[in-house]
Amino acid sequence: MLRGMRIYLVRHGDAIPEEEAGSDRDRWLSAKGREHARILGKLLREERVEPDVILTSPLPRAVQTAELLAQALDYIGIVTSLRCLEPSAQPRVAASEIVARGRSVIVVSHEPAISSLGAMLLGRPAFPQFRTAQCCVIENGKPTFTARADLDQIQPLHID
Repeated sequence: MLRGMRIYLVRHGDAIPEEEAGSDRDRWLSAKGREHARILGKLLREERVEPDVILTSPLPRAVQTAELLAQALDYIGIVTSLRCLEPSAQPRVAASEIVARGRSVIVVSHEPAISSLGAMLLGRPAFPQFRTAQCCVIENGKPTFTARADLDQIQPLHID
């Protein structure tokens, strides 16, 4: 199912507190979150990431992260929001959407949905939790590297 695919699983950047936004659904990126999304975009650009499509949860913090990544990668396509990438979504629906969209797909979502999606895509019972503004890459059904904005670096990704 994932043969020939490169999937970039991304957790959105740091967001303002729920009290400030009024609800969890309405939270947007903090200044730190915007900075980290830009750093993550730079890291992915250095890895020569060229997505066929960028998919995102419709929540503001995820959309903003996706847009900043698109800008950093000179992606001129449409950033598509999907409800199946919301925080409480089931990974099976999201996985079906991802594989139907292209060979190189960036997916921006939330915890715990993004790590559940990673586990499902790899056929594992669990996947390490994502930090904010972190990307984990799955190539041909295997994890290959992670990009962490908080460390401003790329690291090999090994999942035991």
